[in-house]
Amino acid sequence: MENEELIKQVTEKAKRWLTPAYDAETQAEVKRMLENEDKTELIECFYKDLEFGTGGLRGIMGAGSNRMNIYTVGAATQGLSNYLNKCFAGKGQISVVVGHDCRNNSRKFAEISADIFSANGIKVYLFEDMRPTPEMSFAIRHLGCQSGIILTASHNPKEYNGYKAYWDDGAQVLAPHDKGIIDEVNKIASAADIKFQGNKDLIQIIGEDVDSIYLDKVHSISIDPEVIKRQKDLSIVYTPIHGTGMMLIPRALKQWGFENVHCVPEQMVKSGDFPTVVSPNPENAEALSMAIALAKSIDADIVMASDPDADRVGMACKNDKGEWVLINGNQTCLIFLYYIIKNRIAMNKMKGNEFIVKTIVTTELIKAVADKNHIEMYDCYTGFKWIARQIRLNEGIKQYIGGGEESYGFLAEDFVRDKDAVSACALLAEICAWAKDQGKTLYDVLMEIYVEYGFSKETTVNVVKPGKSGADEIKAMMENFRANPPKEIGGSKVILTKDYKSLKATDGEGNVSDIDMPETSNVLQYFTQDGTKISVRPSGTEPKIKFYIEVKGEMGCPKCYVSASAEAEEKVKAVRQSLGI
Repeated sequence: MENEELIKQVTEKAKRWLTPAYDAETQAEVKRMLENEDKTELIECFYKDLEFGTGGLRGIMGAGSNRMNIYTVGAATQGLSNYLNKCFAGKGQISVVVGHDCRNNSRKFAEISADIFSANGIKVYLFEDMRPTPEMSFAIRHLGCQSGIILTASHNPKEYNGYKAYWDDGAQVLAPHDKGIIDEVNKIASAADIKFQGNKDLIQIIGEDVDSIYLDKVHSISIDPEVIKRQKDLSIVYTPIHGTGMMLIPRALKQWGFENVHCVPEQMVKSGDFPTVVSPNPENAEALSMAIALAKSIDADIVMASDPDADRVGMACKNDKGEWVLINGNQTCLIFLYYIIKNRIAMNKMKGNEFIVKTIVTTELIKAVADKNHIEMYDCYTGFKWIARQIRLNEGIKQYIGGGEESYGFLAEDFVRDKDAVSACALLAEICAWAKDQGKTLYDVLMEIYVEYGFSKETTVNVVKPGKSGADEIKAMMENFRANPPKEIGGSKVILTKDYKSLKATDGEGNVSDIDMPETSNVLQYFTQDGTKISVRPSGTEPKIKFYIEVKGEMGCPKCYVSASAEAEEKVKAVRQSLGI
């Protein structure tokens, strides 16, 4: 009976898409679903509305209210337009930047969004072709715009597309604007409420005029240009995995002075089908396999990859046995910040007001590096909008010199307000050149960090619980952790518990103190006597609960890595056993 009621509801909803407000192609697709005896597809496409959340839209492309299409994208843009016109009512000319990645339909969605903005009296700077997300963020501030959007689903599979909204500081929207935009988007009842007829006079195409200025700014963050001159023949293999990185990253490397860059030819082909990979995610070893094969054949020094919208970077280097190994997101962030701090100090570039930022689930070794070098460090929630917020709060007072997160995002500059693989790839090449100048590899640098600051091993465990019953289970797990907090984990006493939902920290003696964060979040953290850190949070986008485990160890020498890693692995097993995961 429940299923019959659901079919009735989705059928009624789908029939409303058979009006002249929707184009013939969409109507034909909806008719096909309605006429199909198997109602599975109809239900999937219409059982709910694709929700415009704090991160914008993300979903599978196709016809229907629960899919990415010109109408769901149109409703998002119309809602954002309405909100901008309310917020900046007294301003002469409101303006926005519109960018997009390589995905199927991204250009179409970008052009339709530009039309809708312009139909609402808003000036649009539309990129001529795909561009990296960080360049769109840069363009908002550079052009003095009030907002910007990028059509991208980051590293999701090819069936997906997405829509991210940014505010006038170049960062993804935060409170109160996130809720304000969502309210306006939710007011769009049907396609008839969307102004699709654009005003071409308000749409300006941009490209090289912004590219060259952005690349000059990226070049300005180079810390040691002399070391690049000495190591200009550093052998670099780069892949954009069919995405936007191909537009600017090879150019950036050349501008910084690197003359021996090899791009993976098969993956320098723009394609929303991502034909050479299972998933276009630089976190996955498989996505880097072609680049590593090329690196082996030419005996390269470094492999780097950017995801489709070029905001995240993945990398591989040779270990002490000459084998190619992947460097994880925590290690990448650690290497970046170690180099920036160490070499800014060595080059007398520190003024004493510098700060760095990491997310609460990212390795604590970064704090050890910051503390030893007397650099202020902020912890923030997961997501680059929180790092951008910290930059904004300190603007004109303190100097941001770098920040990142364990999920392969890094930002080395403050003229962009989102993670940036363009500057990260160029800076990574400089770090590699600096290491080679001393007869070392990136792997050697990582080992030296571990010897000086202590060893840590980070493991993320995803416990997947699909469906409504899964969501209930995840909720129950979090409630149980709060009701019965663990006293020990992996054989070590819990000495500090942080609950970001209540913004309270409790030490081993039961003393409670406040946590200073801008808002609450459903995250729990446990710190044990032996230096272990466990963070627990339900995923906001997928049916899973995530456990971030970091265990500490000591490395007496660079050659002790294997034994330190094996010991840490045993600790991780004990932690997982304690938590029942």
